[in-house]
Amino acid sequence: MKQKEAIKTVAALNSLQVVDLFSGCGGLSYGFHLEGLKISAGLEINEQAAYTASYNLYWKNGLNKEHMCRDINTVDASEFQLNTSSPLITIGGPPCQAYSRIGKSKIRSLGEDRFGLNDKRAFLYKQFLRIALNLDSQAVVMENVPESVNFFGINIPETVCEILEKNGYNPVWTILNAADFGVPQTRERVFVMAVKKNAGTISFMPEPTHVSPEGNDPGKIYCKYRKMTEYKHFRLPSVASEGSPGWVTVKDAISDLPALFPEAGSKYVLHNMTTKMPYQTPPVNDYQRQMRSLPGNQYSNEVDGNCFRKTVRDFRIFEKMKAGQDYRDAYRIANELFNRECQYRNININDRETYEKLKKEFVPPYDLTKFHGKWKKLSSNKPSHTLVAHLGTDTYSHIHPWEPRGISVREAARLQSFPDDFTFNVSMSSAFKQIGNAVPPFLSRGVAKAIIKNLLQGQK
Repeated sequence: MKQKEAIKTVAALNSLQVVDLFSGCGGLSYGFHLEGLKISAGLEINEQAAYTASYNLYWKNGLNKEHMCRDINTVDASEFQLNTSSPLITIGGPPCQAYSRIGKSKIRSLGEDRFGLNDKRAFLYKQFLRIALNLDSQAVVMENVPESVNFFGINIPETVCEILEKNGYNPVWTILNAADFGVPQTRERVFVMAVKKNAGTISFMPEPTHVSPEGNDPGKIYCKYRKMTEYKHFRLPSVASEGSPGWVTVKDAISDLPALFPEAGSKYVLHNMTTKMPYQTPPVNDYQRQMRSLPGNQYSNEVDGNCFRKTVRDFRIFEKMKAGQDYRDAYRIANELFNRECQYRNININDRETYEKLKKEFVPPYDLTKFHGKWKKLSSNKPSHTLVAHLGTDTYSHIHPWEPRGISVREAARLQSFPDDFTFNVSMSSAFKQIGNAVPPFLSRGVAKAIIKNLLQGQK
Protein backbone atom coordinates (compact mmCIF):
# COMPACT_ATOMS: atom_id res chain seq x y z
CA MET A 1 0.00 0.00 0.00
CA LYS A 2 1.55 3.29 -1.09
CA GLN A 3 0.55 6.48 0.67
CA LYS A 4 0.10 9.44 -1.68
CA GLU A 5 0.64 12.29 0.74
CA ALA A 6 3.69 13.14 2.84
CA ILE A 7 3.62 15.10 6.09
CA LYS A 8 4.56 18.52 4.74
CA THR A 9 2.14 20.79 6.58
CA VAL A 10 -0.11 20.93 9.60
CA ALA A 11 -3.01 20.34 7.21
CA ALA A 12 -1.39 17.09 6.11
CA LEU A 13 -0.88 16.22 9.75
CA ASN A 14 -4.62 16.55 10.33
CA SER A 15 -5.19 13.82 7.75
CA LEU A 16 -2.66 11.50 9.40
CA GLN A 17 -3.97 8.07 10.36
CA VAL A 18 -2.82 5.93 13.28
CA VAL A 19 -2.97 2.13 13.27
CA ASP A 20 -2.46 0.40 16.62
CA LEU A 21 -1.30 -3.24 16.62
CA PHE A 22 -1.42 -5.29 19.85
CA SER A 23 -3.52 -2.41 21.12
CA GLY A 24 -4.62 -3.88 24.45
CA CYS A 25 -7.25 -1.59 25.96
CA GLY A 26 -5.88 1.36 23.97
CA GLY A 27 -3.37 3.14 26.23
CA LEU A 28 -0.85 3.75 23.45
CA SER A 29 -3.61 4.82 21.06
CA TYR A 30 -5.17 7.10 23.64
CA GLY A 31 -1.97 9.08 24.07
CA PHE A 32 -1.89 9.74 20.31
CA HIS A 33 -5.60 10.60 20.49
CA LEU A 34 -4.89 13.11 23.29
CA GLU A 35 -2.40 14.75 20.94
CA GLY A 36 -5.14 15.21 18.35
CA LEU A 37 -4.37 12.34 15.98
CA LYS A 38 -7.01 10.13 14.41
CA ILE A 39 -6.98 6.46 15.44
CA SER A 40 -8.12 4.85 12.22
CA ALA A 41 -7.73 1.16 13.05
CA GLY A 42 -6.50 -1.25 15.69
CA LEU A 43 -5.81 -4.92 16.25
CA GLU A 44 -6.01 -6.87 19.52
CA ILE A 45 -6.39 -10.60 20.13
CA ASN A 46 -8.13 -10.29 23.52
CA GLU A 47 -11.84 -9.71 23.03
CA GLN A 48 -12.46 -7.72 26.22
CA ALA A 49 -9.43 -5.48 25.67
CA ALA A 50 -10.53 -4.85 22.07
CA TYR A 51 -13.99 -3.95 23.42
CA THR A 52 -12.53 -1.43 25.88
CA ALA A 53 -10.39 0.19 23.19
CA SER A 54 -13.26 0.32 20.71
CA TYR A 55 -15.65 1.83 23.23
CA ASN A 56 -13.32 4.61 24.37
CA LEU A 57 -11.80 5.48 20.99
CA TYR A 58 -14.90 5.14 18.81
CA TRP A 59 -18.29 4.17 20.18
CA LYS A 60 -18.69 6.74 22.95
CA ASN A 61 -17.85 9.40 20.36
CA GLY A 62 -20.49 8.11 17.94
CA LEU A 63 -18.05 6.48 15.50
CA ASN A 64 -19.17 3.28 13.80
CA LYS A 65 -15.92 1.32 13.87
CA GLU A 66 -14.08 -1.08 16.14
CA HIS A 67 -10.67 -2.63 16.70
CA MET A 68 -10.19 -5.89 14.85
CA CYS A 69 -10.13 -8.85 17.27
CA ARG A 70 -7.80 -11.32 15.58
CA ASP A 71 -4.48 -13.13 15.83
CA ILE A 72 -1.96 -10.92 14.02
CA ASN A 73 -0.49 -13.98 12.29
CA THR A 74 -3.72 -14.32 10.31
CA VAL A 75 -4.12 -10.64 9.37
CA ASP A 76 -3.06 -8.99 6.13
CA ALA A 77 -2.38 -5.26 5.95
CA SER A 78 -4.98 -4.89 3.20
CA GLU A 79 -7.74 -5.86 5.68
CA PHE A 80 -7.51 -2.55 7.54
CA GLN A 81 -10.10 -0.11 6.21
CA LEU A 82 -7.86 2.90 5.62
CA ASN A 83 -7.85 5.96 3.43
CA THR A 84 -5.04 5.10 1.04
CA SER A 85 -4.59 8.75 0.07
CA SER A 86 -3.55 9.76 3.62
CA PRO A 87 -0.28 8.97 5.41
CA LEU A 88 -0.17 6.93 8.59
CA ILE A 89 1.76 5.97 11.69
CA THR A 90 1.84 2.37 12.85
CA ILE A 91 2.18 1.95 16.62
CA GLY A 92 2.05 -1.04 18.94
CA GLY A 93 3.43 -3.03 21.82
CA PRO A 94 4.07 -6.71 20.95
CA PRO A 95 3.66 -9.10 23.91
CA CYS A 96 6.31 -8.65 26.57
CA GLN A 97 5.81 -11.81 28.67
CA ALA A 98 8.62 -13.70 26.93
CA TYR A 99 11.09 -10.95 27.84
CA SER A 100 9.97 -9.89 31.33
CA ARG A 101 11.30 -11.55 34.48
CA ILE A 102 7.79 -12.18 35.79
CA GLY A 103 6.65 -13.63 32.49
CA LYS A 104 9.70 -15.88 32.10
CA SER A 105 9.23 -17.59 35.45
CA LYS A 106 5.59 -18.35 34.73
CA ILE A 107 6.24 -19.57 31.18
CA ARG A 108 9.12 -21.81 32.29
CA SER A 109 6.79 -23.60 34.66
CA LEU A 110 4.64 -24.54 31.67
CA GLY A 111 7.50 -26.39 29.96
CA GLU A 112 10.65 -25.76 27.92
CA ASP A 113 8.67 -25.91 24.66
CA ARG A 114 7.09 -22.57 25.63
CA PHE A 115 10.15 -20.94 27.16
CA GLY A 116 12.89 -18.68 25.78
CA LEU A 117 13.58 -18.97 22.08
CA ASN A 118 10.75 -21.52 21.85
CA ASP A 119 8.20 -18.90 22.92
CA LYS A 120 6.61 -17.74 19.69
CA ARG A 121 5.41 -14.52 21.30
CA ALA A 122 9.01 -13.35 21.56
CA PHE A 123 9.13 -12.93 17.79
CA LEU A 124 5.77 -11.31 17.17
CA TYR A 125 7.64 -8.05 16.54
CA LYS A 126 8.25 -9.53 13.07
CA GLN A 127 4.50 -9.58 12.43
CA PHE A 128 4.26 -6.02 13.72
CA LEU A 129 6.95 -4.96 11.24
CA ARG A 130 5.36 -6.95 8.42
CA ILE A 131 2.15 -4.97 8.69
CA ALA A 132 3.87 -1.63 9.37
CA LEU A 133 6.00 -2.02 6.24
CA ASN A 134 3.13 -3.28 4.08
CA LEU A 135 1.14 -0.22 5.13
CA ASP A 136 4.04 1.96 3.94
CA SER A 137 3.94 3.80 7.27
CA GLN A 138 5.40 7.30 7.42
CA ALA A 139 6.45 6.58 11.00
CA VAL A 140 6.64 3.56 13.29
CA VAL A 141 6.49 3.39 17.10
CA MET A 142 7.02 0.15 19.03
CA GLU A 143 6.93 -0.23 22.84
CA ASN A 144 8.21 -3.01 25.10
CA VAL A 145 9.82 -3.82 28.44
CA PRO A 146 13.50 -2.97 29.19
CA GLU A 147 14.32 -6.69 29.47
CA SER A 148 13.81 -6.93 25.70
CA VAL A 149 17.30 -5.47 25.21
CA ASN A 150 18.79 -8.81 26.29
CA PHE A 151 16.58 -11.70 25.31
CA PHE A 152 18.94 -14.68 25.38
CA GLY A 153 21.63 -12.51 23.83
CA ILE A 154 19.29 -10.79 21.35
CA ASN A 155 18.67 -7.05 21.63
CA ILE A 156 15.10 -6.87 20.30
CA PRO A 157 14.84 -3.04 19.89
CA GLU A 158 18.22 -2.90 18.14
CA THR A 159 17.15 -5.77 15.87
CA VAL A 160 13.90 -3.97 15.04
CA CYS A 161 15.87 -0.80 14.20
CA GLU A 162 18.17 -2.76 11.89
CA ILE A 163 15.19 -4.17 10.00
CA LEU A 164 13.57 -0.75 9.72
CA GLU A 165 16.81 0.82 8.49
CA LYS A 166 17.13 -1.80 5.76
CA ASN A 167 13.59 -0.94 4.69
CA GLY A 168 14.12 2.80 4.26
CA TYR A 169 13.63 4.23 7.76
CA ASN A 170 15.69 6.31 10.16
CA PRO A 171 15.13 4.49 13.47
CA VAL A 172 16.24 4.98 17.08
CA TRP A 173 15.36 3.35 20.37
CA THR A 174 15.47 4.63 23.91
CA ILE A 175 14.21 3.95 27.43
CA LEU A 176 11.62 6.28 28.94
CA ASN A 177 10.31 6.56 32.49
CA ALA A 178 6.57 7.26 32.66
CA ALA A 179 7.06 9.43 35.78
CA ASP A 180 9.05 11.90 33.65
CA PHE A 181 5.91 12.49 31.58
CA GLY A 182 3.51 13.27 34.40
CA VAL A 183 2.40 9.71 35.12
CA PRO A 184 2.24 8.97 38.87
CA GLN A 185 4.23 5.77 38.39
CA THR A 186 7.90 4.88 37.92
CA ARG A 187 7.50 2.67 34.87
CA GLU A 188 10.42 2.25 32.45
CA ARG A 189 9.72 1.10 28.92
CA VAL A 190 11.66 0.76 25.67
CA PHE A 191 10.44 2.74 22.67
CA VAL A 192 11.51 2.30 19.06
CA MET A 193 10.75 5.38 16.95
CA ALA A 194 11.31 5.61 13.22
CA VAL A 195 10.43 7.85 10.27
CA LYS A 196 10.89 7.17 6.59
CA LYS A 197 14.18 8.47 5.21
CA ASN A 198 12.37 10.73 2.78
CA ALA A 199 10.53 12.27 5.75
CA GLY A 200 13.62 13.13 7.78
CA THR A 201 15.35 11.79 10.88
CA ILE A 202 14.56 11.40 14.55
CA SER A 203 16.07 14.73 15.56
CA PHE A 204 13.72 15.27 18.47
CA MET A 205 13.37 12.84 21.38
CA PRO A 206 10.31 12.82 23.66
CA GLU A 207 10.56 15.79 26.02
CA PRO A 208 9.91 15.04 29.72
CA THR A 209 7.44 17.33 31.45
CA HIS A 210 8.36 16.41 35.04
CA VAL A 211 11.58 15.96 36.96
CA SER A 212 12.59 13.34 39.53
CA PRO A 213 13.58 14.27 43.10
CA GLU A 214 17.20 13.66 42.02
CA GLY A 215 16.98 16.48 39.47
CA ASN A 216 17.65 16.48 35.75
CA ASP A 217 21.40 15.84 35.59
CA PRO A 218 22.32 14.59 32.06
CA GLY A 219 25.46 13.03 33.54
CA LYS A 220 23.40 10.72 35.71
CA ILE A 221 21.28 9.75 32.71
CA TYR A 222 24.43 8.91 30.75
CA CYS A 223 25.87 6.83 33.60
CA LYS A 224 22.62 4.90 33.96
CA TYR A 225 22.45 3.99 30.26
CA ARG A 226 26.17 4.01 29.42
CA LYS A 227 26.19 0.37 28.33
CA MET A 228 23.32 1.02 25.96
CA THR A 229 25.33 3.67 24.08
CA GLU A 230 27.36 0.85 22.54
CA TYR A 231 24.41 0.13 20.26
CA LYS A 232 24.22 2.07 17.00
CA HIS A 233 20.56 3.01 17.25
CA PHE A 234 20.27 3.79 20.96
CA ARG A 235 19.63 7.40 21.98
CA LEU A 236 19.83 8.76 25.49
CA PRO A 237 16.48 10.01 26.83
CA SER A 238 16.09 13.75 27.16
CA VAL A 239 15.89 15.49 30.53
CA ALA A 240 13.21 17.86 31.75
CA SER A 241 13.83 21.57 31.35
CA GLU A 242 14.76 23.70 34.33
CA GLY A 243 11.76 24.66 36.43
CA SER A 244 9.70 21.60 35.49
CA PRO A 245 7.36 20.31 38.20
CA GLY A 246 8.35 17.29 40.27
CA TRP A 247 7.02 13.80 39.75
CA VAL A 248 3.30 13.33 40.41
CA THR A 249 2.75 11.36 43.63
CA VAL A 250 0.14 8.77 44.57
CA LYS A 251 -1.56 11.33 46.81
CA ASP A 252 -1.58 13.86 43.97
CA ALA A 253 -3.19 11.23 41.77
CA ILE A 254 -5.95 9.71 43.89
CA SER A 255 -6.74 11.87 46.93
CA ASP A 256 -9.96 13.24 45.40
CA LEU A 257 -11.40 9.82 44.51
CA PRO A 258 -14.27 8.36 46.58
CA ALA A 259 -13.50 6.91 50.02
CA LEU A 260 -14.44 3.23 49.78
CA PHE A 261 -13.24 1.41 52.91
CA PRO A 262 -12.01 3.71 55.70
CA GLU A 263 -11.33 1.04 58.35
CA ALA A 264 -10.63 -2.70 58.45
CA GLY A 265 -14.02 -3.21 60.09
CA SER A 266 -15.92 -1.29 57.42
CA LYS A 267 -18.67 -3.06 55.51
CA TYR A 268 -17.42 -4.36 52.15
CA VAL A 269 -19.52 -3.37 49.15
CA LEU A 270 -18.82 -4.70 45.68
CA HIS A 271 -19.82 -1.85 43.38
CA ASN A 272 -20.73 -2.48 39.76
CA MET A 273 -17.94 -1.39 37.42
CA THR A 274 -20.15 1.30 35.88
CA THR A 275 -21.66 2.56 39.15
CA LYS A 276 -20.70 6.20 39.64
CA MET A 277 -19.90 7.79 42.98
CA PRO A 278 -19.19 11.41 43.91
CA TYR A 279 -15.62 12.59 44.37
CA GLN A 280 -14.45 13.45 47.89
CA THR A 281 -13.24 16.91 46.88
CA PRO A 282 -12.98 19.23 43.89
CA PRO A 283 -9.77 18.72 41.90
CA VAL A 284 -6.93 20.11 44.00
CA ASN A 285 -3.98 19.92 41.58
CA ASP A 286 -3.17 19.92 37.87
CA TYR A 287 -3.15 16.14 37.58
CA GLN A 288 -6.63 15.78 39.07
CA ARG A 289 -7.90 18.58 36.82
CA GLN A 290 -6.53 16.75 33.78
CA MET A 291 -8.12 13.48 34.92
CA ARG A 292 -11.54 15.10 35.44
CA SER A 293 -11.53 17.54 32.53
CA LEU A 294 -14.67 17.84 30.44
CA PRO A 295 -15.47 20.03 27.41
CA GLY A 296 -16.13 23.69 28.21
CA ASN A 297 -13.65 23.92 31.09
CA GLN A 298 -15.91 21.82 33.30
CA TYR A 299 -14.93 18.99 35.65
CA SER A 300 -16.74 15.73 36.27
CA ASN A 301 -18.58 15.31 39.59
CA GLU A 302 -18.86 11.52 39.67
CA VAL A 303 -16.63 8.62 38.69
CA ASP A 304 -17.00 4.87 38.02
CA GLY A 305 -14.65 1.92 38.52
CA ASN A 306 -14.95 2.05 42.33
CA CYS A 307 -14.53 -1.64 42.99
CA PHE A 308 -11.77 -3.44 44.86
CA ARG A 309 -11.16 -6.99 45.98
CA LYS A 310 -12.70 -8.56 49.05
CA THR A 311 -9.72 -9.92 51.00
CA VAL A 312 -11.31 -10.34 54.42
CA ARG A 313 -8.32 -12.01 56.08
CA ASP A 314 -5.99 -9.23 55.04
CA PHE A 315 -7.85 -5.97 55.63
CA ARG A 316 -6.62 -5.84 59.23
CA ILE A 317 -3.06 -6.55 58.06
CA PHE A 318 -3.20 -3.75 55.48
CA GLU A 319 -4.42 -1.35 58.18
CA LYS A 320 -1.28 -1.85 60.27
CA MET A 321 1.24 -1.82 57.39
CA LYS A 322 3.30 1.32 56.84
CA ALA A 323 4.14 2.94 53.51
CA GLY A 324 6.64 0.91 51.50
CA GLN A 325 6.33 -2.22 53.63
CA ASP A 326 6.16 -5.61 51.89
CA TYR A 327 5.13 -9.20 52.58
CA ARG A 328 7.76 -9.72 55.26
CA ASP A 329 6.15 -6.96 57.30
CA ALA A 330 2.66 -8.20 56.48
CA TYR A 331 3.57 -11.71 57.67
CA ARG A 332 4.99 -10.37 60.92
CA ILE A 333 1.88 -8.24 61.52
CA ALA A 334 -0.41 -11.19 60.73
CA ASN A 335 1.36 -13.37 63.28
CA GLU A 336 1.15 -10.65 65.92
CA LEU A 337 -2.59 -10.36 65.33
CA PHE A 338 -2.95 -14.13 65.40
CA ASN A 339 -1.02 -14.53 68.65
CA ARG A 340 -3.06 -11.77 70.26
CA GLU A 341 -6.27 -13.52 69.20
CA CYS A 342 -4.98 -16.83 70.59
CA GLN A 343 -4.35 -15.18 73.94
CA TYR A 344 -7.79 -13.57 73.91
CA ARG A 345 -9.49 -16.90 73.18
CA ASN A 346 -7.13 -18.91 75.38
CA ILE A 347 -6.09 -21.15 72.48
CA ASN A 348 -2.65 -22.75 72.38
CA ILE A 349 -0.75 -24.94 69.96
CA ASN A 350 -1.66 -28.08 71.84
CA ASP A 351 -5.22 -27.66 70.62
CA ARG A 352 -3.92 -28.36 67.12
CA GLU A 353 -7.18 -28.38 65.14
CA THR A 354 -8.56 -25.16 66.63
CA TYR A 355 -5.14 -23.50 66.50
CA GLU A 356 -4.59 -24.26 62.79
CA LYS A 357 -8.12 -23.27 61.86
CA LEU A 358 -7.71 -19.89 63.54
CA LYS A 359 -4.29 -19.39 61.99
CA LYS A 360 -5.78 -19.72 58.50
CA GLU A 361 -8.13 -16.86 59.37
CA PHE A 362 -5.23 -14.57 60.27
CA VAL A 363 -1.96 -15.59 58.58
CA PRO A 364 -1.34 -15.68 54.80
CA PRO A 365 0.09 -19.06 53.68
CA TYR A 366 2.70 -17.77 51.22
CA ASP A 367 6.41 -18.62 51.38
CA LEU A 368 8.16 -15.95 53.42
CA THR A 369 11.46 -16.48 51.58
CA LYS A 370 10.06 -15.96 48.06
CA PHE A 371 7.09 -13.64 48.32
CA HIS A 372 8.62 -10.30 49.36
CA GLY A 373 7.65 -8.08 46.43
CA LYS A 374 4.20 -9.55 45.85
CA TRP A 375 2.78 -7.38 48.64
CA LYS A 376 3.61 -3.69 48.89
CA LYS A 377 1.90 -0.71 50.45
CA LEU A 378 2.01 2.44 48.36
CA SER A 379 3.73 5.57 49.64
CA SER A 380 1.45 8.58 49.33
CA ASN A 381 4.34 11.04 48.77
CA LYS A 382 5.97 9.13 45.88
CA PRO A 383 4.84 7.85 42.49
CA SER A 384 3.60 4.27 42.47
CA HIS A 385 5.90 1.42 41.53
CA THR A 386 5.12 -0.28 38.21
CA LEU A 387 1.61 -1.64 37.71
CA VAL A 388 1.56 -5.09 36.09
CA ALA A 389 -0.97 -7.42 34.48
CA HIS A 390 -0.95 -9.58 37.63
CA LEU A 391 -3.40 -7.03 39.04
CA GLY A 392 -5.92 -9.14 37.16
CA THR A 393 -5.25 -11.95 39.68
CA ASP A 394 -4.81 -9.93 42.87
CA THR A 395 -3.90 -6.42 44.02
CA TYR A 396 -1.54 -7.23 46.89
CA SER A 397 1.25 -5.56 44.94
CA HIS A 398 -0.50 -2.19 45.28
CA ILE A 399 -2.05 -1.72 48.71
CA HIS A 400 -3.85 1.59 49.20
CA PRO A 401 -1.72 4.11 51.14
CA TRP A 402 -4.35 5.19 53.68
CA GLU A 403 -7.30 2.80 53.37
CA PRO A 404 -6.85 -0.88 54.43
CA ARG A 405 -7.44 -2.50 51.03
CA GLY A 406 -6.01 -3.07 47.59
CA ILE A 407 -6.42 -0.26 45.09
CA SER A 408 -9.64 0.08 43.11
CA VAL A 409 -9.95 -0.14 39.34
CA ARG A 410 -10.26 3.65 39.04
CA GLU A 411 -7.24 4.20 41.28
CA ALA A 412 -5.21 1.82 39.11
CA ALA A 413 -6.39 3.73 36.03
CA ARG A 414 -5.37 7.04 37.64
CA LEU A 415 -1.89 5.63 38.38
CA GLN A 416 -1.63 4.80 34.66
CA SER A 417 -2.91 8.28 33.61
CA PHE A 418 -6.18 7.08 32.08
CA PRO A 419 -8.65 9.99 32.37
CA ASP A 420 -11.76 9.37 34.43
CA ASP A 421 -14.01 9.32 31.36
CA PHE A 422 -12.06 6.29 30.06
CA THR A 423 -14.55 3.50 30.83
CA PHE A 424 -13.75 -0.13 31.64
CA ASN A 425 -17.14 -1.78 31.08
CA VAL A 426 -15.78 -5.29 31.70
CA SER A 427 -15.23 -7.50 34.74
CA MET A 428 -13.06 -6.19 37.58
CA SER A 429 -10.34 -8.77 36.91
CA SER A 430 -10.26 -7.99 33.20
CA ALA A 431 -10.10 -4.25 33.89
CA PHE A 432 -7.17 -4.67 36.28
CA LYS A 433 -5.31 -6.84 33.75
CA GLN A 434 -5.95 -4.38 30.92
CA ILE A 435 -4.72 -1.45 33.01
CA GLY A 436 -1.60 -3.31 34.14
CA ASN A 437 -0.74 -4.24 30.55
CA ALA A 438 -1.35 -0.77 29.14
CA VAL A 439 1.00 1.98 28.01
CA PRO A 440 0.24 5.05 30.16
CA PRO A 441 -1.52 7.55 27.89
CA PHE A 442 0.52 10.51 29.19
CA LEU A 443 3.74 8.68 28.31
CA SER A 444 2.32 7.80 24.91
CA ARG A 445 1.34 11.44 24.38
CA GLY A 446 4.97 12.47 24.95
CA VAL A 447 6.07 10.03 22.25
CA ALA A 448 3.33 11.26 19.91
CA LYS A 449 4.51 14.86 20.33
CA ALA A 450 8.05 13.83 19.35
CA ILE A 451 6.91 11.87 16.29
CA ILE A 452 4.79 14.77 15.08
CA LYS A 453 7.66 17.20 15.60
CA ASN A 454 10.03 14.97 13.64
CA LEU A 455 7.61 14.49 10.76
CA LEU A 456 6.93 18.20 10.42
CA GLN A 457 10.60 19.15 10.83
CA GLY A 458 11.67 16.59 8.23
CA GLN A 459 9.55 18.25 5.55
CA LYS A 460 10.74 21.84 6.00
